[in-house]
Amino acid sequence: MTFHVENETDREFPFSERETAELVCRAVLEAENCPYEAQVSVVLTDSGTIRELNRVYRGKDRETDVLSFPNLDFPEEGFFEISEDREADYFDPETGELILGDIILSVDRIYEQAESYGHSVRREFAFLVAHSMLHLCGYDHMEESERARMEEKQDRILDGLGITRD
Repeated sequence: MTFHVENETDREFPFSERETAELVCRAVLEAENCPYEAQVSVVLTDSGTIRELNRVYRGKDRETDVLSFPNLDFPEEGFFEISEDREADYFDPETGELILGDIILSVDRIYEQAESYGHSVRREFAFLVAHSMLHLCGYDHMEESERARMEEKQDRILDGLGITRD
């Protein structure tokens, strides 16, 4: 797995954000039975930047905690069968890895939400990475049933990693 992490802020975490994000990303891909080595990019930014990205790319002029930019067009969630005519769009020609997409996290919101929900900053960070990874794997939460399915998957993955709501 090729994993890119960039922290655009001056804030630091009390844990290795790279190790935690990679651990969660790998767990999601394993849970989803992804048959490929993959690439994921994670950008840690501030509330102003993520608000601007949300406005530009989603038409929503408000701050958010995480944005997901999937590279794949999934016919159904977690369906990794890629047709030959789409391979050039989805795979890195140098490494052969599946380019899943980008995760943008608001460091400000991670800290705020961890305090608000009464759990660790690492738990909030990991939760948002798991949530975004499921989006990169084709999941959405427009309907209540989709939201519940994503939440159950996120909790199962994080519990399996021992990253619980302590």
